[in-house]
Amino acid sequence: MRVLVSNDDGYTALGLEALVRALSGLAELVVVAPETNCSGASNSLTLNRPLSVRQAANGFRYVNGTPSDCVHIALTGLLDFRPDLVVSGINNGANMGDDTLYSGTVAAATEGFLFGIPSIAFSLTNKRWEHLDTAASVARRIVEQQLSRPLDHVSLLNVNIPSIAEGTLRGMRVTRLGKRHSSEPVVKSSTPYGETVYWIGPVGGVADSGVDTDFGAIQQHVVSITPLQLDLTHHDQVHSMSGWVDSLCVNP
Repeated sequence: MRVLVSNDDGYTALGLEALVRALSGLAELVVVAPETNCSGASNSLTLNRPLSVRQAANGFRYVNGTPSDCVHIALTGLLDFRPDLVVSGINNGANMGDDTLYSGTVAAATEGFLFGIPSIAFSLTNKRWEHLDTAASVARRIVEQQLSRPLDHVSLLNVNIPSIAEGTLRGMRVTRLGKRHSSEPVVKSSTPYGETVYWIGPVGGVADSGVDTDFGAIQQHVVSITPLQLDLTHHDQVHSMSGWVDSLCVNP
C-alpha cells in the first residue's frame, strides 16, 4: 500500500509531522506539501509561473505552490506510481461547515479525489496544536480502516477531531456540514505611506449546529466524519428554471 500525504500549513508544520509518524508502518508514505502556509487557498492551481519541487532533510518534498498544486504535480508526473490513498493534514484548526470551501487542507484531499483516489482530510479543531496526539491517533485508526476495509465507492472524507484528551472522546459520527453566519466585517488599517489596507475579518458564528452536523459532533466531543461530493448543481432548481430559460429564447 502507498499513501500520498500533503497539507496546507506547509512542510514544516507540526500536524504534518504528527500525521506521518502516526501512519508509519501502515503503508509506504510519500510527502509532497507546500513550502509555506497556504491556509485558505481552497482548490487554486498556480498557472502563471513554473513550480519547483525540493526535498527536505527528512525526505519530505515541498512545492512553492498551493496544496492542490502539490497533489496535482505528484499525481501527474512526480511520482512513478498511483497511490492507494491521499491524506491531508493534520490541519491547525477546524474545517467545518462553510469553511470547508476555503480550506487548503480539504482541497489537497479533493485533488486526489478528482483523480479517482480515495482521499481524507484531517483537522484538529484547536489552533494551538493542543492534543495533537489525539488527532494523530484518530487519523491512524481511520486510515487503517480505509486501507483494510475500503469504502464501496471512491470517497472524499472530511474529518474534524476535538482538541481534547483521547480518553475523553465520545466516539465518531458520520455528519453533514453545518452552517455559519456571515463573516465579520473587514479590519481596516494603514501602511506607513498612508495607504488603506484591509484584513479579512473573523469567521461568523455558527448558525446550524444540529446533532447531525460537524459542529454538533465537535460540541459533544465526538469526531466528525463528513463524506463530501463535488456536484455543485442545484438539482431542484434545474426543473423550476426551465420556463424562465425558455422565455429567453422567444424572439422579442
